[in-house]
Amino acid sequence: MNPKGHAALVTGGASGLGEGTAMKLAAAGCKVTILDMNMDLARAVAAKIGGHAEPCDVSDEASTVAALNGATAKFGVPRILVNCAGIGGAKRIVGKEGPMPLAHFQKIVNVNLSGTFNVTRLFAADLQHEPALEAGERGIVIMTASVAAFEGQIGQAAYAASKGGIRALILPAAREFAQFGIRVNGIAPGIFKTPMMAGMRDDVQKSLAEAIPFPKLLGTPEEYAMLALHMVENRYLNGELVRLDGAIRMAPR
Repeated sequence: MNPKGHAALVTGGASGLGEGTAMKLAAAGCKVTILDMNMDLARAVAAKIGGHAEPCDVSDEASTVAALNGATAKFGVPRILVNCAGIGGAKRIVGKEGPMPLAHFQKIVNVNLSGTFNVTRLFAADLQHEPALEAGERGIVIMTASVAAFEGQIGQAAYAASKGGIRALILPAAREFAQFGIRVNGIAPGIFKTPMMAGMRDDVQKSLAEAIPFPKLLGTPEEYAMLALHMVENRYLNGELVRLDGAIRMAPR
């Protein structure tokens, strides 16, 4: 699908991978709405790219419905959705303080997995009624998993479970949405330069980069965005999760 002129949604678009994706889509001619809880940052990014910002808690139905309605009122029904909103939080299942609080596990799964599902279902429900484009295509959903979906480390049980759920969601969603001409793909990033990573010391970041086979560099939001844009443009890419990780395979810890 040629993205030029089409409306796009980027969850978590105020920073990190989402910000990079919003900028890349806007440069390709998309009318981008950023969905995020940090409206100061979201509005700043929107101003840079000539886009729009809507407050959105992806794990809350009412908040997401309102955000999508606002995006549609501004730019029309979106044909592109990139799900980048997510949270982390390392904690062992059973640590020195006892078992992991159930609320910790539930919060991460609720934001990362349920949030992705929530935005996706609402996006597709609106898009199914729009006119089809070339070859019957109507649009695309891109989900963000992680290498933790394959090799979750000690302390990553909640995060790995949430991202593993996204990995498992992609194919059935692609099969179901095929009748509407909506493709579904995913990206599984490795170790990337995100706001969370920026808080680590330089020597820690360098050590992490050295663990990557090649290139021995942390991934950038621009590189994530390049792959997201390719997924939009390549109509034969459907039902796939692509690792973007420099060939790293995570050790147990």
